[in-house]
Amino acid sequence: MDAPLWTDEYAPAVEDLPQPDVREYLIEARDDPLNLVLHGPKGAGKTAAARALARDAHEDPDNDFVELNVADFFDRTKKEIREDARFAPFLEGRSRMSKRDMINHVLKESASYQPVSGRYKTILLDNAEAIREDFQQALRRVMERYAENTQFVIATRQPSKLIPPIRSRCFSVSVRAPDHAETVTALERAVELAGVDYDADGLEYLAGYGDGDLRRAVLGAQTTAETEDEVTMNAAYETLGDIGHDDTVEAMLAAAERGEFTDARSQLDDLIYDEGYDGTEILDDVLRVARSRYDGERLARLYQIAGEVDFDLTESTSDRVHLGHLLAEMGRTSDD
Repeated sequence: MDAPLWTDEYAPAVEDLPQPDVREYLIEARDDPLNLVLHGPKGAGKTAAARALARDAHEDPDNDFVELNVADFFDRTKKEIREDARFAPFLEGRSRMSKRDMINHVLKESASYQPVSGRYKTILLDNAEAIREDFQQALRRVMERYAENTQFVIATRQPSKLIPPIRSRCFSVSVRAPDHAETVTALERAVELAGVDYDADGLEYLAGYGDGDLRRAVLGAQTTAETEDEVTMNAAYETLGDIGHDDTVEAMLAAAERGEFTDARSQLDDLIYDEGYDGTEILDDVLRVARSRYDGERLARLYQIAGEVDFDLTESTSDRVHLGHLLAEMGRTSDD
């Protein structure tokens, strides 16, 4: 999907969020900048809610809103973190730092500067369930030190993974999955802003396709619009009944075979973060493409690794780590 994602281009304001109770809590947090833990299932709109709050609360959100996805740190190498344009200014001349010190330094620097407009800035820590306990202790100290001018918003699928000192410093907001009617309303807003022809049956189909995952539903609507120039029942069915991302999966597997793991992980990131697919869906696509790409002992070995990864996906919160392991093993297998 080369065009800007609708989830970004037509991102909701606080008043457009589908869950009434979440809207009320965020309005309160805008007027009185509480630290928040936004918790709920994948695709419920936690990140969208935090971004909406920041746009509403700050005159200059480009400078006074800092978004840090935990995967940007914990799923990357030191070299990848240093080369990220968002973090490079903080880490210039600090190549000898351990990964732990790099992460702590970026977090402290992000929290330490004064807001450009208004009296506070907002830092979002997304996918926070993946933060190890020792890093959470460091986060707690940063939250205490910069409490006067920094609002922390922590988004997570598993609030129980947060240590009690952090939970006690945050107001808990449950972001439930939107129901069918709420998803239809959000889809209607998106297609109207995009200026795309649609019908009620098409929106109903897409709401069912999303099944509580609003991001998946909206991106499904965008894919349908770009493929069929309309969002109707027939268009959505024709597009999404066999949506697949075979080209991306093929490129990812080819890069893994060549040992080009940075490229392979980049393709994986596109599927997870840009397209909104979860680990199980990507694993299914990998195996489907692999059946036409490999045979014999190599295919059997891939299925063996995939079985281990499938189990790990059910036990963990980081799909990227376990699918990255699959790609690395594929590279090693190709060298045997």
